[in-house]
Amino acid sequence: MANTYTQIYIHTVFAVQDRTSVIQQTWKERLYKYITGIIQNEGHKLIAINGRPDHIHIFIGMKPLQSIAALVQKIKANSSKWINENRLCVGRFSWQEGYGAFSCSHSQIDSVVKYIMNQEVHHKKVTFTEEYRRFLKLFDIEYDARYIFEDVSSLRD
Repeated sequence: MANTYTQIYIHTVFAVQDRTSVIQQTWKERLYKYITGIIQNEGHKLIAINGRPDHIHIFIGMKPLQSIAALVQKIKANSSKWINENRLCVGRFSWQEGYGAFSCSHSQIDSVVKYIMNQEVHHKKVTFTEEYRRFLKLFDIEYDARYIFEDVSSLRD
């Protein structure tokens, strides 16, 4: 699109099905590279990617070529297929339904990147569910608590 100029930054978050901790240190970098390829092949720019064994954060500079929903669906579907084809975990891998997508301004890039890259330290203090609820409150997003990603440990109680 000639003469179309955009600056769209999106921080996405989604979890492994049932919040199980199956993303292993031994292959997470390969997964992140695979997801980076998906994002780039769709015409967008990966700014940062990191996560924990049960969820992932992706910060993207998006072009207005497709919807956020279509991009996240492509990332989740193709990465699940890749994990299963390469037999990287026991059983069938899938991402949990849904995701969070939060818009960020140019002035927030450094702090969002730092936040994403420090997931290991951050989650020593805060659970994923607490983190996710904080994002929803910070961005003033109404939500139904029944559909928030739950910790597997809370499902056992």
